[in-house]
Amino acid sequence: MSRKALFLDRDGIINRNFGYVHSTAQFEWVDGIITLCQQAQRKGYALVIVTNQSGIARGYYSRETYREFARWIEHQLWLKGVQILHTYHCPHHPRVEGPFGQPCTCRKPRPGMLVRAAREWRIDLSRSLMVGDSMSDVHAALRAGLKHGILFSAEQSGFGPALSRGRQLPYYRCSKLPAIRALL
Repeated sequence: MSRKALFLDRDGIINRNFGYVHSTAQFEWVDGIITLCQQAQRKGYALVIVTNQSGIARGYYSRETYREFARWIEHQLWLKGVQILHTYHCPHHPRVEGPFGQPCTCRKPRPGMLVRAAREWRIDLSRSLMVGDSMSDVHAALRAGLKHGILFSAEQSGFGPALSRGRQLPYYRCSKLPAIRALL
């Protein structure tokens, strides 16, 4: 039997995006993420992190530094009652020299990480959601055939509803993460 998942981008969704965040000193939770994860778990969603990490390709931090930091984030979430099924990352960037400077199928907006998660963890993508802070996240969700792609921006909180429908593509815009519970 397959399960449904809530896919989460990392920088800008789980933690505030200060640019190439890779240490605990740079880490700050995004308001509402813990509540959203807890609500999703209660509704039977597996939680999966899918994150582009071009800082590895650019040489800003090593893959091992990234992995240690990812494990720390998962542990901090676990301490708050949130279980992450798995964290996937793309270390590539097509315009960078070096071993990770190459085109790939995992870098969002390509759906490679989502498809891999579905295969490895028996996830039904048509019953799953993706929350990200860029259109590349939304495009990855749509290309993978997810039920909903959700574009989050805390900067939009000064106007409009907390959750609204996109105009041109079938996605939602969100200014407050707990508002996503309406889609779960």
